[in-house]
Amino acid sequence: MSNKTRWAIIGGGNGGQSLAGHLSIMGFPVRLYDIFEETVAAISEQGGIHVSGAVEGFGKLEFATTDLGKALDGADVVMIVAPAIAHRAIAENCAPVLADGQIVILHPGATCGSLEFRQVLDSKGCTAKLTLAETNTLIYACRSPKPGYANILGIKDDLVLASMPAKNNATVVNIFREAFPQVIAGKNVMQPSIGNANAVVHPGPSLLNTSLIESKHEWSYYYDGITPSIGAFVEKLDLERIALAKAFEIEMIPIREWYKIAYGVDKPTLTEAVRSNPAYDGIAGQKSLKTRYVLEDIPTGLVPMIELGRLKGVPTPRMELIAKLGGYLLEMDFFATGRTLKNLGVEGMSAEDFQNYIETGRR
Repeated sequence: MSNKTRWAIIGGGNGGQSLAGHLSIMGFPVRLYDIFEETVAAISEQGGIHVSGAVEGFGKLEFATTDLGKALDGADVVMIVAPAIAHRAIAENCAPVLADGQIVILHPGATCGSLEFRQVLDSKGCTAKLTLAETNTLIYACRSPKPGYANILGIKDDLVLASMPAKNNATVVNIFREAFPQVIAGKNVMQPSIGNANAVVHPGPSLLNTSLIESKHEWSYYYDGITPSIGAFVEKLDLERIALAKAFEIEMIPIREWYKIAYGVDKPTLTEAVRSNPAYDGIAGQKSLKTRYVLEDIPTGLVPMIELGRLKGVPTPRMELIAKLGGYLLEMDFFATGRTLKNLGVEGMSAEDFQNYIETGRR
């Protein structure tokens, strides 16, 4: 496809505008879709996105639109850059307008994003011959101060990408590498899914800082929130994730080692690592429990990991503790709404059947 690969970016937030602007600066044809008319109007008026920081320049877009069908028409790659809790609704809206041969990438997919997307497309009768894929994280640390402007604070050196089914990995990875050569091919979608670091570093520290969140104090999420005791708890919770990866025969580095590779921060404890990460400077602590750190990272992160643990016989007591505590504090049932095996459409599969499904796409 060379650098004429046409990218449709679905989502005009921090990540979506950063990706659209950067890809355009690199010379790719890019169009952007967002549900907010004011965002689309601002980008349309200036014809693209001003990018600053690690990347400098003006990314001229083909167009920005609130019409999803228009955005997808003729696109080679459909990159969904939106909160994981919106993936199901986006899949429902995409189902009637996707076309044969398109590659849909959830960037990132949280945990089991591709499985959820596939389940929704099937339930809506989508017959387009697609390849689904997901990444383990967003490639940037970035902010969009206002529509039409993106500030890329840093670009990760480590991004895992895998397709659903895994037999299409090479095709997807090669296309993604046209823009981002540092991407690493995952063994299958379990690699980015279990590699979802947000599920490790967000829900636990958030809930364990409830009194600080609900106080009048201004605080720094990583510096103040991940204290030595909380950091040690998170590192032990992370060992459950590592054990889950091992059960799927996937190589997975502990969260502290991930910070070394992704951000170049090498410290003996997680607390010291996050406090030493310049990309986290100025990230304030939330003032409500009702944030993505809980509302997204439990149902689309911890819940599917817990469910996969049950499928593979891997104990996840700390994950379950945090998922249940979040539900009790917010009076929500994350196991009813989250990415359970039932909600992913794979309930009743044996571990062997599940493995075959993610490798071949055949049930």
